[in-house]
Amino acid sequence: MSNEEKVTDQSKVKLWLKRVGMVGFLFFLIKGLIWIGIGIAAYYAAKK
Repeated sequence: MSNEEKVTDQSKVKLWLKRVGMVGFLFFLIKGLIWIGIGIAAYYAAKK
């Protein structure tokens, strides 16, 4: 394997990890916002 192939492979791995990281971040952000919404809805439901 030449140096150019190694660099290309490393670039692909880094790009893949960035995508996975971004998807993970967005997933947990949305999940957290949904739980906050559920908590607020439960608060107002219990208040009535």
